[in-house]
Amino acid sequence: MTHKINIPTWKWEVINMDFVMGLPHTRRQDNSIWVILDKVTKSAHFLAFKTTDSVEDYAKLYINEIFIWHRVPLSIISHKGPQFTSHFWKSFQKGLSTQVNLSTTFHPQRDGQAERTILTLEDILRACMIDFTGSWDDHLPLIEFAYNCHALSLHPGRE
Repeated sequence: MTHKINIPTWKWEVINMDFVMGLPHTRRQDNSIWVILDKVTKSAHFLAFKTTDSVEDYAKLYINEIFIWHRVPLSIISHKGPQFTSHFWKSFQKGLSTQVNLSTTFHPQRDGQAERTILTLEDILRACMIDFTGSWDDHLPLIEFAYNCHALSLHPGRE
């Protein structure tokens, strides 16, 4: 079976989604990070959540943190987690006219970008927890800012 690879032409047109799971619980009981990455600019959003959140909670978080700042993507490459294989999530994205591609290890659309972003995020989280006090989610907005500044410095003109 052949898969058509969409080459994005505009920022936030094709995005990649993955998770960092198993983190220590914060004061707000978050224990995971939803990583949403733009294929063109290489910029990302890091959203704290609880693994017990419902798919409807993910949809609300997506609308409040991604949809309001960026266009509706044409395509999402996502992890095969239950959050993205549920009937609700598929219907939600179909209603937005977004094509959802569930990634597999050797899928041609998997380029390692999300994995590299997650490794960088984990390194920054470790450094913050060593140097600063408080919950990791207190530092997440600054970590996102630092990551995106670095991404833009590597890819100037893509902001």
